[in-house]
Amino acid sequence: MATPSAFDPEHTKKEREDEEENSPAADDEDTGAQVAPIVKLEEVAVTTGEEDEDAIIDLKSKLYRFDKDSNQWKERGTGTVKLLKHKDTGKVRLVFRQSRTLKICANHLVIAGTKVQEHPGNDKSCIWHATDFADEELKDELFCIRFASVENCKTFMENVQEVAESQSKEESKDASETAKLLDKLSVEEDKTEGSAKEASGDASVNDKKEKAETEKKVAEPASSA
Repeated sequence: MATPSAFDPEHTKKEREDEEENSPAADDEDTGAQVAPIVKLEEVAVTTGEEDEDAIIDLKSKLYRFDKDSNQWKERGTGTVKLLKHKDTGKVRLVFRQSRTLKICANHLVIAGTKVQEHPGNDKSCIWHATDFADEELKDELFCIRFASVENCKTFMENVQEVAESQSKEESKDASETAKLLDKLSVEEDKTEGSAKEASGDASVNDKKEKAETEKKVAEPASSA
């Protein structure tokens, strides 16, 4: 009785060709296909509002705000804090942005009265009061900021202190210049008032002379009659 062949070369070769034809391409195999993008995106210029300012410092940190209602600190976000000096006015503001969303969590001027103090028990953190505009309305806030190192915390405190002192000098200079201007205006007003009084006095003398001459003319015809 004939037995089937244990190995059929032709059948095996055909199966192998079919498998190679139907097998997917390897991941690193270049198929030569080029796929055009469905939508072409154009580059858009993004404005941050900081174009007219120079950064004095730019440090990574975590910001907290003291919530009066719950009487506790609440995290505002992790991101970067900057001191930005305006190129024209010289004013310096503090801005804190969250890293991912770029949301502004602190935005206020550093003025002469701004004081930063080290947080008790944590030399990597410091606190300060400010009239903030991050929520697009002025609010009195108590902030706390924490840095990754003591050095960054000291850098932040020293720069804020320097800006506050420079703003104090500028305010004193402006006040002095304003006082001088007011004194000058006061002197000019005194001179003007003096001239007006002198002119008024001269007019009064002239009026008296004219009155006397008129009375004399009226009296002369009466006496001659």
